[in-house]
Amino acid sequence: MSTRYPPIGPSYWMRTAPGDEPYPSLASDVDVDVAVIGAGMAGLSTAHELMRAGRTVAVLEAGRLAGGVTGYTTAKLTALHGMVYARLRRTRGAEGARLYARSQTEAIEHAAALVEELGVDCDWEPRSAYSYVTDPARADQVRAEAEAAREAGLPAVFTQVTGLPFPVAGAVRLDGQAQFHPRSYLLAIAADLAAQGALILENTRVTGLTEGDPHTLEAETGHVVRARDVVVATHYPVFDRALLFSRLKPRREFVVAGRMPDSLDPDGMYITSEENTRSVRTAPLDAPGKRLLIVTGEHVLPGTGDPEERFRRLADWAVASFPGTEPAYGWATQDTDATDTVPLVGPLHPGARGLWVATGFRGWGMSGGIMAGRLLATLIDGKSSPWAELYDPRRVLPVLREAPRFLQTQAEVAKHFVGDRLAAACRTMPVDGIEPGDGAVVRVGGETLAVHRDEEGALHAVSARCTHLGCLVGFNAAERAWECPCHGSRFAPDGSVLQGPATRPLARRELRRRGDGPPAS
Repeated sequence: MSTRYPPIGPSYWMRTAPGDEPYPSLASDVDVDVAVIGAGMAGLSTAHELMRAGRTVAVLEAGRLAGGVTGYTTAKLTALHGMVYARLRRTRGAEGARLYARSQTEAIEHAAALVEELGVDCDWEPRSAYSYVTDPARADQVRAEAEAAREAGLPAVFTQVTGLPFPVAGAVRLDGQAQFHPRSYLLAIAADLAAQGALILENTRVTGLTEGDPHTLEAETGHVVRARDVVVATHYPVFDRALLFSRLKPRREFVVAGRMPDSLDPDGMYITSEENTRSVRTAPLDAPGKRLLIVTGEHVLPGTGDPEERFRRLADWAVASFPGTEPAYGWATQDTDATDTVPLVGPLHPGARGLWVATGFRGWGMSGGIMAGRLLATLIDGKSSPWAELYDPRRVLPVLREAPRFLQTQAEVAKHFVGDRLAAACRTMPVDGIEPGDGAVVRVGGETLAVHRDEEGALHAVSARCTHLGCLVGFNAAERAWECPCHGSRFAPDGSVLQGPATRPLARRELRRRGDGPPAS
């Protein structure tokens, strides 16, 4: 029997830390030392470091502060990023793995210090992190990962004992990590920024960048921000002068959360790549004898697959694995993977002067975003960092080892860019066949349109071509959104931008052909 599950909607973090009065939108032209595009973990961390270094800063956010990917994360602060260290040792050498471990660990320590210094109430809880497998055939892989993590300088151990309510074949355990409420943390960081004089702007989508001295950012509001340095911290870069999109792959991942007896708390943060990923942690609840169980997994390429079925599968697993759990929240998040594993943090392109980027965190954007903020602030200040080269976006891919994944990513993009067009050209279904709440990409009057029928039966049509690079979007019925499978842009049924890299909406269209239903609104 399938589990009863909540609809996919706002995350627990967004519901329980909604913020007070919104910050203003850009209402006049502004001149600052540094403009940061994006108010998630990476953007606000960068801004906070720069303000403390004496720079004037403006933060421009297209929506609400910490309301994007950071507001929908599982919020684990750990340097144990799945099975990463054996691979880093192979592709970056022992020193590269060591620098990765050190940079992530120092980010966690920095966050802990800020929580203490600012008195941040963000449900900060020290926890051990585990990367585990249940398949005995993979136990040796886990042993090798534990060894690689220790060689990288982490106090990691191999164990077969965990707090999970089912046996594991092996796990890497790393003590001294943490979990927290990410939006509460960032609201406090933003408040401290504002108190120091930083300009924080919400509902200010940046649509243009003109490089110069200073650089000029054009906003949807019609005003501009001029800055000597610009940081693009929009998760997926909205400006990509170095073609970084060729080295990034988006994925949509689902989360189910619910009340559970605190006696079943596994007392740790867990992840496995098995079963299309399972990530587990808990959070405190203001309810006697209860904790909030948070389970993540079942990722898909945006605009493809069956998100509702994936979410049901995840919810079923959560209840079966943790009896007594009552699903109460469901949400989805979007991660961006760098094809060579390591995030891209540094100069935006080879010839960049004062243009910076932070992206490709591979689902580990909490420690990664804090690390990026500290690294970018150091580089903007003209200083060196021991791990700047490791994260440098201009790095050359290790061709023999990483080319297969890079080529696979590009093959998938090409498949959607060309194959989806061919499929759409042959798709002649009448729009009358679209059920309420669903959507489809169809040919209407010689044009490829994305058509959605709302719950009241009205049709809404927009161009199906993503305004980023022209791939055809697909409909996510679970979240009522058009999504681009090439680079992850997301749009509302009316075409408005929900998530970049696209900065312009899908153009609206009217349906006028007989049999195609009423005109789209």
